[in-house]
Parts: sequence; structure tokens; C-alpha cells
Amino acid sequence: MIEIVFSTHARVARRQVLLTGVLALALGWADPVILPALLAQTAAAREIEGVVTGPKGPEAGVWVIAETTDLRTKFVKIVVTDDRGRYVLPELPKANYSVWVRGYGLVDSPKSTAVPGAKLNLTAVPAPSARAAAEYYPAGYWFSLLRVPDKKEFPGTGPKGNGINPLVKSQADFLRTLKSGTCWACHQLGSKGTRAIPAALGHFPNSVAAWDRRIQSGQAGGQMSAALDQLGRPRALAMFADWTDRIAAGEVPPAPPRPQGVERNVVITEWDWADPKAYLHDEVSTDRRNPRVNANGSIYGSLELSADYLPVLDPVANATSQVPLTVRDPETPVAQPPQMAQPSPYFGSDAPWTSRNNVHNPMFDEKGRVWITSTVRPSANPSWCKAGSALASAKLFPLERSGRQLAMYDPKTGKLTHISTCFGTHHLMFAEDANNTLWTSGGGPVVGWLDTKMFLETGDEQKSQGWTALILDTNGNGKRDAYVEPDQPVDPAKDKRILAGLYSVAPAPDGSVWGTVLGYPGAVVRLNPGSHPPETALAELYELPWENPKAAVQGFSPRGGDVDRNGVFWAALASGQLASFDRRKCKGPLNGPTATGQHCPEGWTFFSEPLPQLKGVTYAGSAGASYYTWVDQFNTLGLGANVPINTGNAAEGLLALKDGKWVVLRVPYPLGFYSKWMDGRIDDPSAGWKGRELWATVSTRAPFHMEGGKGQTSKVLKFQLRPDPLAR
Repeated sequence: MIEIVFSTHARVARRQVLLTGVLALALGWADPVILPALLAQTAAAREIEGVVTGPKGPEAGVWVIAETTDLRTKFVKIVVTDDRGRYVLPELPKANYSVWVRGYGLVDSPKSTAVPGAKLNLTAVPAPSARAAAEYYPAGYWFSLLRVPDKKEFPGTGPKGNGINPLVKSQADFLRTLKSGTCWACHQLGSKGTRAIPAALGHFPNSVAAWDRRIQSGQAGGQMSAALDQLGRPRALAMFADWTDRIAAGEVPPAPPRPQGVERNVVITEWDWADPKAYLHDEVSTDRRNPRVNANGSIYGSLELSADYLPVLDPVANATSQVPLTVRDPETPVAQPPQMAQPSPYFGSDAPWTSRNNVHNPMFDEKGRVWITSTVRPSANPSWCKAGSALASAKLFPLERSGRQLAMYDPKTGKLTHISTCFGTHHLMFAEDANNTLWTSGGGPVVGWLDTKMFLETGDEQKSQGWTALILDTNGNGKRDAYVEPDQPVDPAKDKRILAGLYSVAPAPDGSVWGTVLGYPGAVVRLNPGSHPPETALAELYELPWENPKAAVQGFSPRGGDVDRNGVFWAALASGQLASFDRRKCKGPLNGPTATGQHCPEGWTFFSEPLPQLKGVTYAGSAGASYYTWVDQFNTLGLGANVPINTGNAAEGLLALKDGKWVVLRVPYPLGFYSKWMDGRIDDPSAGWKGRELWATVSTRAPFHMEGGKGQTSKVLKFQLRPDPLAR
């Protein structure tokens, strides 16, 4: 049985529903005909509805957007027209709205003003040219025009040769660096802000010089410049210059299809919830293990490098607030130094990112407390983490440094608790066990955890934490033994330690813990903690079967991933695919001297994201490169249980894989939607589509690249799925 935990707002909402029912009974309106009609009238008072027509008649599969600034934060609602051009914008708070039409093959219609309860017919405006129509295409379509170096150009021969870094051995490795290791990991390529050179950057003799100056801009300039060096600076600059030159000369990508089928049932609600100089990384709405926790409650976000507060949205009151963050040690440094090689065309020499906490990922527990990966002290570890410590984990694998630790915020008390961990943290997720173990990624050579039950009972952060190195059972005896180091060959009489730091982390229902390993070709790890970790913890390593002749279909380089209720692991790939790995399909032994990575190609299945492929790339995949895959284990959206959903960073919308086919939840406004995480919540299981939703946030480090430019803020978004486009 799953306990339903309601927030204060949820209880108020339920009370209002009960009062409505009591009033209906008292007035004799409980008639099966009268009461539904009354409820329909009540719903209609909070809707705007009408028909969208164009020169050729009704416009099917286009978006109707309603926006208001009358509320305590900017509010947007988006729906899709049905096959007769009809639309219903549901559940609108009382306000004045600007309403307009946007769609593929169109340009924006003139904005009309309306209030809830109005009937408003709209006239679509056909695009006067292919270029005008393409302005509304997702960034990934524009990115697909990039002409990457041919396979024959690898390995690179350096700046005096073909300009490609000699360390880049193949075209796929080049794309992995571009799409997962550097640029796409922080922002889109192909958005309006990236596919053209901003005039504010200055005047240059050619586009190569413009790009060389551009990537040195602002606080992230050093990182961007280093990323270009990873690829090979001369060749990468020439590639980007050629791309933007062709676009400036009029080249346009192919047109995407309009929303079809269930894609027309999507309702998107957006709120602003951060300041223009900050950017979001993740959000959280509920407990991953029980999506009924925090029903109708506030949404919490994380600002990573940019600022030291948690943004908070109250979706019932349409209001935002902030939870200030602190550090334990005042000597904790700013995460992103203010130095820059060149000023930003948007912020000049101002350094907008000031965070010391560097909060990456938030997660709710079963009581509605918010746990975060957060820096609370400088990176040098205390003595109890190192050699000579009495801690079991430190005895087995002492740790000298930890770049980010943990913290916990209790909304009921308003208290923020710092938790110093010996291991570094990045993502975090709760296990389904009696101790409510909080597993983390980002530990480098180890995987770390916190026994939150013990910590909350005792406050002892030292005894409550543990970590383990990743040890393969290469001697095949089913238990952890003495091991050889990563730089030593496999010894059939011993186990083997591997260097496979987890990027994502996902505890499975069976007690195992899964995670992704970045790199080329990359891998996934399954960790079995055993009965007494760390002493009993054993790992399994499954590499992506790239260039493996035993694999019929291939892919490479995972980023974020998640596990479903059946123990199948899903991950987004830099090859522009969604991958699943089903351990049950493995034909050979899962331990022993040959179980070192490429021993189960038959466990992998790949699904190319619904985007064009890059120019010059001939293998399976797409121009896409989703940041994360999240699995809807409990049918919070309405497509069913165990549906994997990619963040769809190039598609500018969430990508759900239902029965092997993609459902595209496109966010058409503002252009530039780019998310790094999502979660799903059930506010009321008896309320149909209105009681279920996904939550996500705009996560680009460059919200000024989005439609609206400088001053644009990150958004938090709610996705709902109606049974049909006109459902109320």
C-alpha cells in the first residue's frame, strides 16, 4: 500500500471539492445529468476555447499559447489543436491573457487578449518562406546541418595536419566529446543564440575569427576554449564557421512533422522561477519511490554554479520564493571563479555565477524533506576519511578529497542541515530499503551512500555514511576478495578494481544500484551492495557495444540513465539514441575473467531519437543528444508504467518511448527548451488526467540564448496528458 502524503494546498483543494459536492446534494443537484453539466460549466469558466483556421481551413496540430503577467510570476499555458482546428486551454487562473497560434509551416499569429470563460477563434498565418517557417524548428534540426569531419579524417593529425586533436581516434569519439562531454552538456547548439554570431560580439575578418572570440566569452570561456582544444581547435573552428556561414546564406533544415495522435493531448503549464542571471540544473516535485508524496505541493530547484538558493514554486498560488543556502565552513570557495578571457556579449565583464554550494541535484524523501548534493566545505577531507580512520569504508579505501557533499532542507521547520561526506556527490536517489539509503554518484573511484534513517535518528554523519570501490568478481567465486588494480592485468585468482566513476545513479527494486559511466564508448555499472557493504559490494560492468562485431545494432557514450521496475536500465546516448540494457538477456557468465565489459552485447537495444542525422554521419542514431533518461515507473504521465523518457535537449521537448514509438512532448514557447531532469507526481489518483503530471525545468546554462534573449529566465514546466485534445 502506498501512503498518500498531501501538502496544505492539497488539503484545501480536497476540502473545496467536498464542499462543492455537499452543496450540490443540499440543492438537489446530484442528478446524474444536472451535476455533470454544472461541473462542466464550472470548468468552462476557467477555460479559453475556440477554433484555429488558416487560408485552407482548420489548422490541425498547431499550438495555442496563452500568457499572462498578471499573477505573482509569469504564467503560460500551451495546448494543441485537434484535427478540426479546435482547442481548449484548461484550468486558467483568473487573469488577462495574450493568446496566439504557433506551428510548423506558420509564423506567429497576432496576439489576441482574452480572459477565462471566453470563446476565441484565431487565424493562423502561413509562413511566407521556408526560412521564416524554420525559425520555429527545434535546435536539433538546425544542428543537423553541421558538417562533421569525415570518418577518413581520424585519428586526428594535430594543428600542423588536419587540425583534429590526435587523441580523438574516430568520428564517434569526436561526436561524443561535442555532444556529451562539452558543448551540449551545458546548452543547445542550433538555438537562435548559437546558430548566428551575435552582433554585440563585434566585427571580425571571417567567421573562424568570430567563433574563436565567441567561445572565450564570459565565465565559462575557459571551459569552452578547452573544449575546442579537446576536439582540435583549428578543425572545430572551421566546422562551426562553415555551419553558421551556410545558415547565414539561407540553408534551412528539413521540416519536422506537426504533433500527431496522443501528442495533441498534451497540456503544458509554465512558470518563471529564477532571476535572469541564474540558471537551473534540476527540479524535484515528489519522492521517486512514491509519487503521491507532496501532492499539489511546492517544487524545488537547484541552481548549480549560479546562485546560493533553492528556487521554489507554489503551483497552486502561482507564486515563487527562495530557500537561502549556507556552507558550514566560511573558507568554502566560489565554485566558478569570476575570471574570464573575454567579456560576454550579454553581461560584459560582470561575473553572474557566484555559488559556493554548487547544488546539482535535489530529491524528496518519504516525509517531504529535500535532500541536495551541495558543497558545504573546502574539498580537503577530514582525518576520519583518510588512512588510519576507524570507519570501515576508510579502512578499505581511504579518500583524500570530496568536491561536493550533501545537505537536507526540511520545509516544515525551515532548517537546513549540512552533511560532510568523504566521497564526492553529483546525483542522488533513495533506495527502497528500511534505512532509506541515499545513494550518490560523483564519487570518482567510489560510490557513496548515506543511511538517512541512522542520520536522522543520531545526527552522526560519520557513522551514517559509507562508500565502496568498484570491484569486479573476476575470479568468479561470487564474493569479494583481494583484487588487482585498474592498471594491472586480470588475475583469474583475484578480483579486479575498475575506474568507472558513476555519473547517474539509480537504485533498483531488487536492491542493486545502477549508474552510467561517461566516456567512449562508455558503460553502465550494476552494483550489488551485498549484506554488509562495503566489504561485500561487487560490481558488474557492461560497456556499450560500439565496434563490437557481435552487436547487430550499436551506439556509444551514455549520459544520464534510470532503471525500470523490471530491472531494465535505460540511458541517453551521445550517438543520438536511447539505449536499454536488459541483464536477463545475457547468454554468458556475468562474472569471471571474461566478464569485463564487452561480454553481453545481446543485452542492448537502441532507439534513434526522432531527429535528422548530422551531415557526414552514416551510422544509426541522430543529431540528438539527450542529457538524461528518466523512467516513469508509476504511470505519472498517463502513457503507462515503466515508460522511459529522454530529456530531448535537441528536440526542445521531452521524448517518451511508448511501445517502441516516440511521443514528442514539444515545448514551442519560448524557443530553446533544454532540460536535464524530470520527475512525475500523482496529486490525485482519482482526478484523471488533472491529477497526474511530469515536472521539468529549463536547465540551459545560457537562458539568454532562448527566445527573448538577455533577461530571459529559467522556467519550471508541468506536462499533462489529456484523453483527447478537448478534454476538460
